[in-house]
Amino acid sequence: MNENRTCSNSPVVIILTAILIIQLLVVLYPIAFTISAAFTKSNSLAATSIVPFPKEPSLYQFRRLLTPSDQFVKGTTDVHGTNYVHWYFNTLKVACLNTVLTVILCSLAGYIFSRFTFPFRRTVMASMVILQMFPSFIGMIATYVILWKINGLDTLWGLVLVYSAGSIPFNSWLMKGYFDTVPKELAEAAYIDGATPFTAFLRVVLPAAKPQLIFLALTSFTGPWMDFIFPRLVLRSDSKKTLAVGLFEMINNRAADNFTMFAAGALLVAVPFTILFMAGQKSLIQSLAGTGGKE
Repeated sequence: MNENRTCSNSPVVIILTAILIIQLLVVLYPIAFTISAAFTKSNSLAATSIVPFPKEPSLYQFRRLLTPSDQFVKGTTDVHGTNYVHWYFNTLKVACLNTVLTVILCSLAGYIFSRFTFPFRRTVMASMVILQMFPSFIGMIATYVILWKINGLDTLWGLVLVYSAGSIPFNSWLMKGYFDTVPKELAEAAYIDGATPFTAFLRVVLPAAKPQLIFLALTSFTGPWMDFIFPRLVLRSDSKKTLAVGLFEMINNRAADNFTMFAAGALLVAVPFTILFMAGQKSLIQSLAGTGGKE
């Protein structure tokens, strides 16, 4: 007991504890300040306090944010609301469609590269790795021209097409590596029972790769959720904007009084992330641990 007390009171432990507390404060303070600004009634950040606790918490900024742009806020001096709800659903559509397409395409491609042999297999795999070495913004002009040619500019499906296609190389390699750890005997046993390769893939291999599929779904959802550069390049009309573009333009004018409303919008952005990561936390840990089901 004495040795444990001495160890816990040693200078090294005290210094490490102090460092961890400082790091925790550095991480949590911006979040606490954003929450405080979101629940502040004033439209100006100058009215917020350094101590992130509003004296009179209010839902006023959320009411401003969620009021449609074509309606007045009764009883206030506000001019118009925003299209935040519409932007939210636009982003949700893009993220969900990208998740579905990415999981389907990359799981199929990863399984094919892992289990089947065909001409130019290694060449195709090496090409996919080389593609990942170049920054994505290098091909933005070419992507813009392609979308223009196929009438994909200022459309949500154009965003989904680019996001899902761009995620294929890396995520296919990711799924291939995981499928390599799944025992081949599982699929072979299904073949003996009369299953086709596709049936064995759906009913045997995919359930064994569930942790990695959930990880892929989470990353595919969060990727386009707050992407700003590409939607800013492609989208023009207000009805097609995503959250990142809409929130940026909300505070783009430095004379605007929308910073506390921006904080409320940023706070609502985190809701899907919180729900998804809490729901898939166990599978996410299993995927990062690399457990593919070997016995």
